[in-house]
Amino acid sequence: MADDSGSQTLNAFLGVSRSLSGRAWRQRPADAATTRAHMQGLGLEEPLARALASRGVRADQGTDFLAPTLRALFPDPSSFMDMDAAADAILDALQAKASIHVFADYDVDGASSAALLVRWFRSVGAELPIYVPDRIKEGYGPSAAAFDTLKASGADLVVTVDCGAAANEALAHAHSIGLNVVVIDHHLMRHEPPKALAVVNPNRPGCNSGQGNLAAAGVVFVLLAALNREGRKRGLFANQPEPDIRQWLDLAALGAICDVTGLTGFNRALTGLGLKVMSDWKNPGLRALLAAAGAEQGPAKSNHAGFILGPRINAGGRIGRSDLGARLLSTDDPVEAERLAIELDALNLSRRDVEKAVTDAAVRKVEATGAHADESAVVVVAGDDWHPGVVGIVAGRLRERWRKPVIVVGVDPVTGLGKGSGRSQPGMNLGRAIQAAWEEGILLAGGGHAMAAGLTVDSARLGELTAFLNDRLAHERIEAVAQDWLEIDALIEPAGANRALFESFEQLAPFGPANPEPVFALTGVQAREPVQMNGGHVRCRLVGPDGSSVRAIAWRCADLPGGQALLSGQGGLSIVGRLKADDWNGRRGVQFEIEDVSDPRMIQG
Repeated sequence: MADDSGSQTLNAFLGVSRSLSGRAWRQRPADAATTRAHMQGLGLEEPLARALASRGVRADQGTDFLAPTLRALFPDPSSFMDMDAAADAILDALQAKASIHVFADYDVDGASSAALLVRWFRSVGAELPIYVPDRIKEGYGPSAAAFDTLKASGADLVVTVDCGAAANEALAHAHSIGLNVVVIDHHLMRHEPPKALAVVNPNRPGCNSGQGNLAAAGVVFVLLAALNREGRKRGLFANQPEPDIRQWLDLAALGAICDVTGLTGFNRALTGLGLKVMSDWKNPGLRALLAAAGAEQGPAKSNHAGFILGPRINAGGRIGRSDLGARLLSTDDPVEAERLAIELDALNLSRRDVEKAVTDAAVRKVEATGAHADESAVVVVAGDDWHPGVVGIVAGRLRERWRKPVIVVGVDPVTGLGKGSGRSQPGMNLGRAIQAAWEEGILLAGGGHAMAAGLTVDSARLGELTAFLNDRLAHERIEAVAQDWLEIDALIEPAGANRALFESFEQLAPFGPANPEPVFALTGVQAREPVQMNGGHVRCRLVGPDGSSVRAIAWRCADLPGGQALLSGQGGLSIVGRLKADDWNGRRGVQFEIEDVSDPRMIQG
């Protein structure tokens, strides 16, 4: 089990100054008084109480964190700027039998958001057509051309979800052609909101909701509560049941997890309870997609959303038809759900091949210049005909590899137009920097949030963009490097890496930004029976000095120093990683997922 003499033993272990990845290790800081309060008030053992305290959970917040409820944490919808105006505009159009359409982004959050609205409308007897722009042909978000198409189709009101907050020009055009728009978004936006009947965004300047960590699906879920409340006032449910929005919590959780939002407060309740709803697998699309992926039904975890369902839903927008995900999540027809799920699963396989090719090419380009290893704040890499549907995933992979923000741009060699996506490092606000580059006129389009951003740029200005971002983010880079610790919750032995420990720390789930998955350390272990797998993964057994062992895997590391150390089979390694459930063939065990490796020669003193 975890060593509850605790800090002394762990701090002695952390004489490692730098691992083979170059990251520093330390014990996750926790207030001692708060730790004791959690032990006494909640009856937790020290390692778990300490982990709770280290995540900033105060003594009076422990119960709400471990057992969050909507009743305790649901915000007043009216605390969101323009939320009441949005509910009024939508219900006015609904009661006037106007033609309402939902305009969604093509990722999981957009698809989940659209499906939430579609299901609410269906429950009150109305169908809501979905419009999702084609990623390749139309680009990201609302455009004048898209609004012209919607107007020509007879739309009177368009509700944009997970997009629109920064589309000032497109929404000005919609206004000029007499098309009403309500914006529901969560991305960073300019100070002046776009011209619309309502702009609901917890990250809008002046919004005092305090819910800036919500994904768009979370904001839409609050909108559904506002629609129910206003509908009651109007007598909308006098002759029909009021929609029970709790049945759709699974969609809100899906958007929150796949958009990598901070899982604290209301967003934590939304996600945790949403995973419980998801566990029933009543949504035909989610059930069919799980089957297409070859996964078994059972209690849903964050991994179901983030690694099984999410990539397949995203595959439609990345390299297939952009509306497939939204259609899958909103259908009630099991036959249609199965057909869409099979198509998305096949697209996901194709996406993996495309992603690998772009990743390999990008790594070669960057390593040839040395930009990954120098003092620059950001890596910008571009290539002809790199598929714009995978550049975001590739950027994320390279950010993990090099521990700095990475922007990957696919360039059309005919037009010279580059479309790119970036992923950032904690402490570096990439979305804000991209917004500044757009304001400087370097970009044709751009926006996002702290950890992710998208852009359109003339390839002739890529050098200028790189220089601008390096200058803009230089100070944030210094602080981010200083804070780039791999923080460890507890030191354990292979014998203690068991199901009981895993299930104890699972009380902290769901995990995500602001509530990181628990990290454990092993010391003095040997990697035995190492095997390099397809994809550059390394599988082995980690054996401690007492002979006890735990099955382990390290992803995409065979060509990196840590992977090489594992493959060498040497002893005396220090290993940091996470415990994962291993239920293959009903074994109910655990597997240690290796995050980082230290060579003993790097241990000081």
